[in-house]
Amino acid sequence: MWPLYAAGFTTAFGAHGIAASLGGASKDAVTSLLVLGGLLALYDGAEVLLKPVFGTLADRAGARPVLLGGLIGFALASALYVVADSPGWLWAARLGQGAAASAFSPSASALVARLNPAAERGRAFGGYGFYKSIGYTLGPLLGGVLVWAGGLRLLFAVLAVLGAAVAVWAALAVPVVPPLPKARQTVLDLARRLADPAFLAPTGALAAATAALSAGVGFLPVSGRAAGLGTVATGAAVSLLAACAAVVQPRAGRALDEGRLTTRSGLAAGLAVTAAGLVSAMLPGLTGILVGATLIGLGTGLITPLGFAALASSTPEERLGQTMGAAELGRELGDAGGPLLVAAVASGTSLPYGFGALGTLVGAGAVVAFVRRDRAF
Repeated sequence: MWPLYAAGFTTAFGAHGIAASLGGASKDAVTSLLVLGGLLALYDGAEVLLKPVFGTLADRAGARPVLLGGLIGFALASALYVVADSPGWLWAARLGQGAAASAFSPSASALVARLNPAAERGRAFGGYGFYKSIGYTLGPLLGGVLVWAGGLRLLFAVLAVLGAAVAVWAALAVPVVPPLPKARQTVLDLARRLADPAFLAPTGALAAATAALSAGVGFLPVSGRAAGLGTVATGAAVSLLAACAAVVQPRAGRALDEGRLTTRSGLAAGLAVTAAGLVSAMLPGLTGILVGATLIGLGTGLITPLGFAALASSTPEERLGQTMGAAELGRELGDAGGPLLVAAVASGTSLPYGFGALGTLVGAGAVVAFVRRDRAF
């Protein structure tokens, strides 16, 4: 399991480490806010388009080869900018990183499910989510230090070494998991499966959690600056959010495996806590920032392992890669949609109302989860 946890760390560290550092990169590479936005969107766009594709490929060819190919591709794409060191090649390297992460991220999730019995998947996904959260937490910090010490090329060099090292580790330690025989699936069959509440409910919860997490990371520092707080205080608030999410995930997964928590009640509670955090972020000053960060982190940390465990338990094992890829697509849409909703509402009113709008939407999801009578998830 450890190489899979390392793969989760790699995708999170690479995504946030570079995204947080591009704004301070060389002016030759990032010449305007438009260029910065394009570089940020390039990585996410590749993930949105390719994760379902690579998830399906993992079911057909085996998750392990797709995992290894994605990690090697990530290392090569990172090394590309180290060698070329030109603005044009930065775009190519960022696109390559996004495409490679689209391969090894859903493959790692599928392997976490395949290599663990159903009774232990909550704990397994909790550990996987924990190390991804550590990557999200350390990415901006260590990325900034590396760019300060040696420029953007040093950060890409570290990511190249990290991707290659995890690929070698996975090749040596991850067992071969052959693809399972499967019945022919039509487009209509796929549409029915993805429209089933057993898929939609956990995926919707995961998308809501990611939307809240992205909005918190992006806009809580803005609230801090508006309240007159310094960068250290606002940075600490964002770190608190990620740390809370990291600490909760293994515990939530363990509670699920031990029967102390069900996916339905856990997802509903996680959505409610996340909504409370977004509403708390409307409060002025440091109190709103700290309470909001804590509750958003706790709620998203509760949702993430339970959502993936629910998807794994309701999916035929021969379709796990496809399901995980589609679920990751839902998370990416939440990742983009949450900040967009907050920004759209805030542009016409103020930032607290943006937090309130997203909190209302997430809270509605909690109500739906609480009142459902079926046991589909």
